[in-house]
Amino acid sequence: MYNFVTLNLGAHLSHLTLILLAAGSSSRFGTGVKKQWLRVGELPLWQYVADKFESTGYFDKIIVTSSADEIKFMKYCTDYTIIEGAQTRQGSLKNALAHVDTEYVLVSDVARACVSEAFLHTILSYIGKSDCIVPYLPISDTVVYGTTTINRELVKRVQTPQLSRTSALHKALSQEEEFTDESSAIVASGGTREFILGEESAHKITHAQDLQKIPCLIPPSQDILSGVGFDVHAFDENAQMYLGGVKIDVPYGFLAHSDGDVAIHALIDALLGAAGMGDIGILFPDTDVAYKGINSKELLSIVVNKLRRFGYIIVNVDITIAAQQPKLGDYKMAMRKTLAPLLNIHSQKVNIKATTTEKLGFIGRSEGVGVIANANLKYFDWTKI
Repeated sequence: MYNFVTLNLGAHLSHLTLILLAAGSSSRFGTGVKKQWLRVGELPLWQYVADKFESTGYFDKIIVTSSADEIKFMKYCTDYTIIEGAQTRQGSLKNALAHVDTEYVLVSDVARACVSEAFLHTILSYIGKSDCIVPYLPISDTVVYGTTTINRELVKRVQTPQLSRTSALHKALSQEEEFTDESSAIVASGGTREFILGEESAHKITHAQDLQKIPCLIPPSQDILSGVGFDVHAFDENAQMYLGGVKIDVPYGFLAHSDGDVAIHALIDALLGAAGMGDIGILFPDTDVAYKGINSKELLSIVVNKLRRFGYIIVNVDITIAAQQPKLGDYKMAMRKTLAPLLNIHSQKVNIKATTTEKLGFIGRSEGVGVIANANLKYFDWTKI
């Protein structure tokens, strides 16, 4: 950590905090993958951007905003301060600002991934000259507002990062009106701003086609990520049996909080393991009444959708069911055809094996079933959009 950074211009930076906004829904990105989780090499985009800023040594603290259901997974990746965002950009910024104790704060969007160090240096060289330093790009096309052609020299395309005096930003965000950038809020609350020329390479990713305008991003790693899941359940004479999403025609089921589909539970753990996202108990704790008796296919669908949003593609799965009873040979194809559409892969990529334990152990005594599952993932390749 640096207490101050001496710039080439001879000015000195006091403690400075970076807020990186990454809690958006990516609703306009249109791929099913959240742009925050696109991979740059092996890193999710939000971490790649944060690491680039951190490598400059300019910041005493880096705060990243996140949607509530992603915080725990972001914390697996980094030691940055991760805090819950809000439904709006301004709400997320207000939440983050509560953790800022420095005189100045730099606010940027994770979607603006290619801010150069030279550009950052220029922004920071204006520190103290106004309540907010705002980069912008001029307009070269004719601009028509409604039916009126307006002077394009008066129109600016405002960018981030924006450098603000923390006290001025606190005051600005106390207003009830929603603003789309810091400088507008600061001016509306009586503060000052100064515009400086931005850079074209700091283009914001909003739609999938914007990725073609981002020069600094490298393609995702081609690594295959493997995970293993294991689960067991005892039999329950008062339940129905479901395995691999298929109802098994026997007069007993599994003792469990959900429907007890031990094959899907092991598969979920394998998928989460491959993605480095913990285990089934983190997402669906057996202390939560919301999951009492739930169909495990619903749980699998939730996990598959989450993996997709986080930038993973399922390659194949392999499931081994160890059961002395019941006999499962006639159900294996039905399991394949049931699980494949839930996983968004062809049934050929869903392998189901059934075996016994030669009458050894609790499985051999026909007291329950055990399952081992393997899953392989790859990163979503955004270069092929």
